[in-house]
Amino acid sequence: MFSPDKNQEGKAKWIVFSVILILAGVLIGLLTATNLDWLPFGHTTTPQTLPPKVMEQLVQTGQAFTEIAKVVTPAVVNISTTKVIRRDQAPRLFGDPFSRDFFGEDPFHEFRFPKKWKEQSLGSGVIATSDGYIITNNHVVEKAEEIKVLLSDKRDFKGKVVGSDPKTDIAVIKIDATNLPTIPWGDSDKLQVGEFVLAVGNPYGLNQTVTMGIISAVGRANVGIADYEDFIQTDAAINPGNSGGPLVNIRGEVAGINSAIFSRTGGYQGIGFAVPSNMAKSVMDQLIKKGKVVRGWIGVSIQDINPALAKEFGLKDLKGALVGDVTPQSPASKSGIKKGDIILGYNGKMVDNVGNLRNMVAQSQTGTKIKIRLLRDKKEMEVEAIIAELPKEFSEGGPSGQERPEGETGENVLSDVTVRELTREMARELGIPVREKGVVVIKVESGSPADEAGLKRGDLIKEINHKEIAGLREYNRIASRIGKGETVLLYINREGRKFYATVKP
Repeated sequence: MFSPDKNQEGKAKWIVFSVILILAGVLIGLLTATNLDWLPFGHTTTPQTLPPKVMEQLVQTGQAFTEIAKVVTPAVVNISTTKVIRRDQAPRLFGDPFSRDFFGEDPFHEFRFPKKWKEQSLGSGVIATSDGYIITNNHVVEKAEEIKVLLSDKRDFKGKVVGSDPKTDIAVIKIDATNLPTIPWGDSDKLQVGEFVLAVGNPYGLNQTVTMGIISAVGRANVGIADYEDFIQTDAAINPGNSGGPLVNIRGEVAGINSAIFSRTGGYQGIGFAVPSNMAKSVMDQLIKKGKVVRGWIGVSIQDINPALAKEFGLKDLKGALVGDVTPQSPASKSGIKKGDIILGYNGKMVDNVGNLRNMVAQSQTGTKIKIRLLRDKKEMEVEAIIAELPKEFSEGGPSGQERPEGETGENVLSDVTVRELTREMARELGIPVREKGVVVIKVESGSPADEAGLKRGDLIKEINHKEIAGLREYNRIASRIGKGETVLLYINREGRKFYATVKP
């Protein structure tokens, strides 16, 4: 009987042991590589997750916005208006060989353009009171012959304009309904840049649309939308149809009334403007109670401070409003305010610029006594004034900004300005009182320092560097003494509006 060789048996055991050792090494290597993320595959560790606290905060934030939307949207309405446009004269068709017949009339005049047609538009509104008062924009309902209000529960009503205020672009309409949902009003003075807000409305007719963004800026003025501007700027998506809808803060309160968008295409581009809630509510309350808005008035013409003016008047920064003129017998005149004064504070609040001061004065209740902090001759002082009602013919505010006279003025910032003596005929033509004194600007060379400063033909120069100009002789004398590199401060009357301007070399 054949028996196996002992040497071969030992050799087989060694081979088995070696294979086991190699496999064990490979296995250990794979495990090590996997744990150290050296392999691009086979990684079976547990996926990374956010810490529980972060996850909980995100869920709570999302839920908070959901709850705000649920509370707010029932009080937002869709406003559709119908206007009848009447044709007084058909527009000309330039380039159309058949646009006019032998007698200069369009033979197809009656067929091309109807005598009247209806124009429809959409907007939004906020239910302000449970008995049917709704706040919206003036431009949404302006000249509307029919107003239809659609509620969130699909009920629709006819709306009637209670009052409107074009100066702030706010209007109030009324519907015959009760027990309506409302939204509480927030304090827009407490808004901060970066704060979350929701814009609610009906863009392009898409009812109850909610978008989210932040407060991009506050106190935006000189936008060119309304006379009294103190807009909230937001990047929450606002589109045509959102006008009149609410801008809501994270407490579910009305922070503003969406009014306009900045757009080159007509659609959303990340810049929207809303009337602050404090201004909108004040206007709304007056329209409901009185049918009109009564604004405060102190009787000054004011302008913003620029770096050149700040240097001339000894200001450390660009805050405040420079008084260009004071109306005789006005509250400002009686309190002792003079042209050239700089208003720094109003009733305990700082004055940042002209728009800021105008809004504070306008919202002041008539008959109340207020304190005004001034800078005069580089010294601060305080006066008191009693607020009067803004007359229809006045408004607080001002502009933001001859051949050659006989005798040489020398090379200075006024060298390219041509002026003439003011005559009665010129005063009447320019709308300037005949009692006014000064010289009239006839020509300003394009690109000159005076042109860059905003000096225009027809301006009446009343002062140069605080020195009065009675006529051409005084102008020549003072202007000739201006140094070549000297900055000049002018006091100007432009069609009755008086203000300061600096001409820099």
